[in-house]
Amino acid sequence: MVRSLERLRAQYNSAAGKPGQQPQGGGPGSRGLGLSGKPKDMRKTVFRLLSYMKPYRIRFAVVLACMLIHTVTSLIGSYMLAPIIDRLAVAVKPDAVIEMSSVEAAADHVIRSLLHGAGDVMQYVLTAVVILACVYGVGIVTAYLQSRLMVGITQNVLEKMRNDLFRKLERLPLRYFDSKPTGEIMSRFSNDIDTIDMMVNNSLTSIISGAVTLLGTLVFMISTSWILTLITVAFIPVFGFGGMAISRFARKYYASQQAALGAVNGYMEETVTGQKVVKVFNHEDECEAEFNLLNDDMRVTQFKANFWGGIMGPIMGNTSQVNYAVTVGIGGILMVLGSMTPGGLTVFANYSRQFSMPITQVSQQMATIFAALAGAERVFEVMDTKPEEPDREGASEMPGMRGDVRLDDVSFGYDPDRLVLKHISLYAHPGQKIAFVGSTGAGKTTVTNLLNRFYDVQEGHITIDGVDIMDIRRDVLRRNITMVLQDTHLFSDTVMENIRYGRLDATDEEVIAAARTASADHFIRRLEHGYQTRLEGDGANLSQGQRQLINIARAALSRAPILVLDEATSSVDTRTERAIERGMDRLMKDRTTFVIAHRLSTVRNSNAIMVLEHGEIIERGSHEDLLSQKGRYYELYTGKKELD
Repeated sequence: MVRSLERLRAQYNSAAGKPGQQPQGGGPGSRGLGLSGKPKDMRKTVFRLLSYMKPYRIRFAVVLACMLIHTVTSLIGSYMLAPIIDRLAVAVKPDAVIEMSSVEAAADHVIRSLLHGAGDVMQYVLTAVVILACVYGVGIVTAYLQSRLMVGITQNVLEKMRNDLFRKLERLPLRYFDSKPTGEIMSRFSNDIDTIDMMVNNSLTSIISGAVTLLGTLVFMISTSWILTLITVAFIPVFGFGGMAISRFARKYYASQQAALGAVNGYMEETVTGQKVVKVFNHEDECEAEFNLLNDDMRVTQFKANFWGGIMGPIMGNTSQVNYAVTVGIGGILMVLGSMTPGGLTVFANYSRQFSMPITQVSQQMATIFAALAGAERVFEVMDTKPEEPDREGASEMPGMRGDVRLDDVSFGYDPDRLVLKHISLYAHPGQKIAFVGSTGAGKTTVTNLLNRFYDVQEGHITIDGVDIMDIRRDVLRRNITMVLQDTHLFSDTVMENIRYGRLDATDEEVIAAARTASADHFIRRLEHGYQTRLEGDGANLSQGQRQLINIARAALSRAPILVLDEATSSVDTRTERAIERGMDRLMKDRTTFVIAHRLSTVRNSNAIMVLEHGEIIERGSHEDLLSQKGRYYELYTGKKELD
């Protein structure tokens, strides 16, 4: 059955599982639902982006200086055209009398001074052209410096932003990752950061340069003709109100576009990683239909965003043309009346275009700006997510941890209103093996999640060597607990380095010894490059059983006194399982071990077996004791009642 667009967007949208929100339902795999809207505080987002540029304020000041010089040279170059045109007009019509404005006369005086008063028109023009070339040459150099420095600032800013984002992700609680699709999180690093790159590198420069150009042009326009300046300025409200009206629509749709893009990425990531399951159950058609829904939704939102973002440029451009036509028309009348020179009108017409150009450029950048601000808000949303609670002041380093573990009346629920564990009490002395059996969802894995403080207990206490785990530094606690999970994860590195992940300072000999303990050494040596064989994505070039053996070897390398085995042998065949169990006996020696298993044969030699149902321990004891009770464990072991 194909899910509806609303359900798909809710599941894969950028607000799926809002930051800091506990996952809903019965376990860590549940997802909170939500939809993203438009940016909540655009001004705050802008200032926060600018704060990343604070360490580069000196370089940015140089950029601003270069912008100013470039703008001034451009304006001066345009202004110097006025006396040149007027001199040519006099040469063509010698009896013409042209009264230059004071600024024009000053530019004319500079050129004539360089000519030592020579009156040859061609020499005058050639000298003016040389001066113009020098002026524009300075503008080119400053434009180059501005662009080069700004690119450097932008890349430094983005590097720090990516570092901050990754650092924050490493400090977020496990519940955050349980409640968000991986592809949606990755979208923050790729799509959202890329849009910020475009805005900081291009749009920010355009806005600042446009503001400087606007101000400088206005000054020169007033010095040329205050009457025409008033006409040009009268069009500013038209530009402003038109831009604001369009931006309201564009802002909303660009936020929706980023959310739709995150939903597509989340669905793609989940479908690609689960492709084997898709093919096994012949769900290709359903996946295509669901992807088409999300893709079409993104098409619609992108069309609306790009339409409203793109329409601003043409509207502003046409308004600018109207402004230009009105200005030139009235300027022509003033020239006929003798209030303006031909050169003055030519220069003012040029300034009129320059005056509207920054407004048009900024309006054309609005598409990038809105997308970047929506993306930046999504990035900052992650950065503002509440991290794991800091360790208590004076938290213990627990030197020489022995592994005496006790749970005292522990209750917990991923949703506080729905308890998964109810008043659990148990103990494990150093070196003992404690097993958990029971139906799926009974709370077995939750016990180990609490032991590692992936989640914190709501009621009761968990102690290790008599110390509440809330009073133990989190990194110390997890360093003393090693886990072998049912789902393996291997990195794109050599077999040697993947095993060494269990203890980074281990020697090659210790890595090999750990592989032998896990019965992995024999197959590793048969690989093409042995321990130096590079694994592909998540160990795709190995079988599931081989990946698990490497995972077990990684745990064997760790010196942690507490070991957690969560269905560690479920992915291997019976023969391999027996070999692993022999290795596990060596691995578990002198370690406190918690075993979660559906294969009851793997827990027979446990010191104590806990039978959980609906979050409560209903039976406990050794294998023989539980069989003699002929209760739930007896039914499971003898096959009279199967595990759910």
